[in-house]
Amino acid sequence: MQQRLSIVTIGVQDLKKARAFYETLGWGIANAAEAEEIVAFDLNAMTLALYPLDKLEEDAGIKVTKGAYSTMTIAHNVSSEEEVDQLLDQAVRAGGELVKEAKKTFWGGYSGYFADLDGTLWEVAHNPFAKLGPKGEFQWNGVERE
Repeated sequence: MQQRLSIVTIGVQDLKKARAFYETLGWGIANAAEAEEIVAFDLNAMTLALYPLDKLEEDAGIKVTKGAYSTMTIAHNVSSEEEVDQLLDQAVRAGGELVKEAKKTFWGGYSGYFADLDGTLWEVAHNPFAKLGPKGEFQWNGVERE
């Protein structure tokens, strides 16, 4: 298996509301992917998809036992501490929940968490030890990815 992610799919209760939430954060729909039952956002070298939870359960052949929050986080890195605060505020104004206010971290960065409308945890972070590439791609130790 190659070391990559192609698509991250979030099971959502209300596709229209979830779509509006992410569009309020400034995300644009992938042209070919807009359909009645799935919404996809093109990212750098991957896609984030929103899919009705009942359809996801049907597709996977399982019943999802939902807790208050997801058991994983999705991280979004930005270029400054100010951007962390701005994005957390934007997520809350769009209807998300502030889970943890941004603060200095044990590893020397700055981060906070919000949950989207379905409890998916997003960490918004500034890592002073890893820069972002020209398309916003995360680069460990400043090493560009091919």
